[in-house]
Amino acid sequence: MKQAACVCLVVLVFSGVACAQFDQTDNQQWTDLQVAVPMTKMVDFNVLGTLRLGRDITHPVDERIGVGFTFRFGKYLTVAPNYLHIGMQPFEGRRIWENRLTLPVTVRFNVEKFRLSDRNQIERRMRNSGLKANRYRNRFQVEHPVGPDKMKLTLFVADEIFYDWFVNRWVRNRFSVGVSKVFNKHYTQDIYYLRQNDGVSIPGDLNVVVATIRLRL
Repeated sequence: MKQAACVCLVVLVFSGVACAQFDQTDNQQWTDLQVAVPMTKMVDFNVLGTLRLGRDITHPVDERIGVGFTFRFGKYLTVAPNYLHIGMQPFEGRRIWENRLTLPVTVRFNVEKFRLSDRNQIERRMRNSGLKANRYRNRFQVEHPVGPDKMKLTLFVADEIFYDWFVNRWVRNRFSVGVSKVFNKHYTQDIYYLRQNDGVSIPGDLNVVVATIRLRL
């Protein structure tokens, strides 16, 4: 009986450690930097950078750097292929490196004072573990100006869903709400809250405060 009790105690202790180490929920803060260099009236060269703080905003858990292009076809269609090199440390003792090729295609149009956009995105993910996988993402966003025109302030709401062919299922949903401020023709900043639900990744359920800085040279 004493041996059985000891075994149960050891199992409970290690189960508690595992649950603490691999917590499904996290609070994070993301900072995105996007620098656009116009090449022509319809084409930009882009430099991309991201820093994500997690584990309750105490440790860097995701760093990204990349390059890409934006091609504008008329007023409504944008295609922005890009490459990202990503380093991830989702929890202590785990490091992942990934090279990612992404092809986003976005359609934007106005309905009175509302601006609607639908982004369809295909990703090719290549990790240092040898994993190669494809993923599809669709984000629908609604924007509306708020306050006086001179403030150049826009409220937006968006929802994005993810389909991963590696597991052949819809794996993730991201809902976000926030504001975008145009300071001048060279500098725009977004501040928003993002809620992620994911039944596959660890951690997968995230509460995130995001700051996106967009510079146009």
